[in-house]
Amino acid sequence: MLPTVTRPAYRAIAVLALVLPLAALVAACGNVDKGPEYSERPVETIYNQALAALQAEEYKQAATLFDEVERQHPYSLWATKAQVMAAYSHYMESRYDEAIVALDRFIQLHPAHKDIPYAFYLKGLCYYEQISDVARDQKMTDLARESLRELITRYPGSKYTRDARLKYELTENHLAGKEMKIGRYYHRQGQYLAAINRFKMVIERYQTTIHAPEALHRLAEAYTALGLTEEAGRVAAVLGHNFPGNEWYMDSYEMVAGKQIRKREEASWYQFWSSDDKGPKVRRITNPAPAWYKIWEDDEKKPLPKPEAPTAAKDPTPAAPQDKSEDKPWWKLW
Repeated sequence: MLPTVTRPAYRAIAVLALVLPLAALVAACGNVDKGPEYSERPVETIYNQALAALQAEEYKQAATLFDEVERQHPYSLWATKAQVMAAYSHYMESRYDEAIVALDRFIQLHPAHKDIPYAFYLKGLCYYEQISDVARDQKMTDLARESLRELITRYPGSKYTRDARLKYELTENHLAGKEMKIGRYYHRQGQYLAAINRFKMVIERYQTTIHAPEALHRLAEAYTALGLTEEAGRVAAVLGHNFPGNEWYMDSYEMVAGKQIRKREEASWYQFWSSDDKGPKVRRITNPAPAWYKIWEDDEKKPLPKPEAPTAAKDPTPAAPQDKSEDKPWWKLW
C-alpha cells in the first residue's frame, strides 16, 4: 500500500519551492559589484582626480570620476564640462558607443554651449574610426559623414571645421568607392543596367570625388555594350569637358571614336626584344675566353723563349745619357 501525503505536507513543499529560488536570487544580488560607495566631496576634488586619472591614461576610472562630478554636483559649472570630458575618456578607451551616448546627451541638454562644435567633432571621430573596408557595410561611414557635415554647416568658423572638412571628403570618397566596387561587379557580370544605376549614383551624389572620372568612363562602356553609341558619346563629351586630359577620358575617346590618341610606348631599356619575339636568340659559344683567374695558366705551359746571343755594338761611342727628369710618372701610361 502506497503512503499517502497529507494536505499540510503539500503546503510545506509549495512554500519551499517558492522560498528557495528567492533565497538564491537574494544571494546573487548580494554579490553584485555596487561600485564605489557614495561619499560627498567638493567638486574641485573630484574633477582634479578625474583629470589626474585621464593624464595617467586610466580612462575608465577617469570616465567614472567625471560622471561622479555630474552626479554629486549637477548644477555646478564643472558638471557641464565633466560631461564632455567623460565622453572624451570613453573615446580614448575606444568605447565609442558610450562616448556617442554621452555626446548626444550633452548636445541635447546644452545646445548653445561653447563646446558644441567639439562635441559634433568628437562624435564624428567616433564614427570615423569605425569605418571598415569598402567590401563591408558602410553604415559607420554614412553616420560619420552626417556628423561632420552638421559641424561644417552649423559652425563653419570653428577651429575643428578644417579637419572635419578633410575627413568629410574622405568619407565621401569611401562611399563612392563602395558604389564603384558594386558597379564594377555588375559590369563584369554583364548586368549593364544595374551597373549603370550604380555609376549614375556616383556621378550624382559624389561628383566631387576622385571616382567621378572613372564612373563616367564606366558609364560610357556600359552604354557601348548595350549599343547606345549616342549616349556613350554624350557621356564621353561630359567627361572630356570636366576632366580634360584625364586618362579615363583618353580611354573613353579611343573607345567611342575608334582612334588611338596615345603614342605607342617605347620598350624599356631592359626589354631589348619585341613583344612578338619569344626572347633573345641564344648563340652557342665555340671558343670561350679564359676565365679571369686563369690568365696566366696557359702561358706557363708554353716554352720560354731562348735568350739571344749578345752582339757587338756597331757604334763604339757611348750613347748620351737620358734626362730622367723628363720621364713620365708611373701613373701616366698614355
